[in-house]
Amino acid sequence: MFGDIVKVTPSSKVVGDMALMMVSQDLTVADVENPAKDIAFPDSVVSMLKGDLGQPPGGWPQALQKKALKGEAPYTAVPGSLLAPADLAAERKVIEDKLERKIDDFEFASYLMYPKVFTDFALASDTYGPVSVLPTHAYFYGLKDGEELFADIERGKTLVVVKADIGNAAHLGAPMPGVISRVFATTGQAVKAGDVLLSIEAMKMETALHAEKDGTIAEVLVKAGDQIDAKDLLIVYGKVQ
Repeated sequence: MFGDIVKVTPSSKVVGDMALMMVSQDLTVADVENPAKDIAFPDSVVSMLKGDLGQPPGGWPQALQKKALKGEAPYTAVPGSLLAPADLAAERKVIEDKLERKIDDFEFASYLMYPKVFTDFALASDTYGPVSVLPTHAYFYGLKDGEELFADIERGKTLVVVKADIGNAAHLGAPMPGVISRVFATTGQAVKAGDVLLSIEAMKMETALHAEKDGTIAEVLVKAGDQIDAKDLLIVYGKVQ
């Protein structure tokens, strides 16, 4: 219907949008091309036939273009020539102010092409870190109590993430998000109930975590300066008395 166009992003998406619309509404090519049958074309199709992606050699099929645009005049020039000049310095300041950090040229190019998509992605990345390294189930549903995962965050560096099992007496989980300010416990250390194991700084207040029972420290999973979230596993007890 669209002629012999190059099917590569974004034109391939337009073709896909049109195909999905036709299948979902049980439409045939004849239905779409019938001038007497009203069709609600996808926005991407209207945009392409208007000329937002340029014009193919010989132009778009005129009857289909006229029907989709509903009387609106298509572009005849290269779309980029119709854009107003951009103040790149001002545009860069807008996104850097929003992210509260500097961005490189690669990020800036992404922002100029996809402002909302890039902004949402950058804010999420700045908040949660490189979530692309997480397994799909962990990203969408989180970890189960006691579950651990290994994420390769860069070459030669693997991040181990463990969620404390609340019902496991050998697990000491974080009661709140914050930063580990001090760690007193060491692996293999025998502790008594009430001993200070570590402290967490949150909202400008420092909270000490104490051993609830006598026992031995099997593993200390954090160090001073680590950023933690609520329920992160901090310490594993060995023998709990």
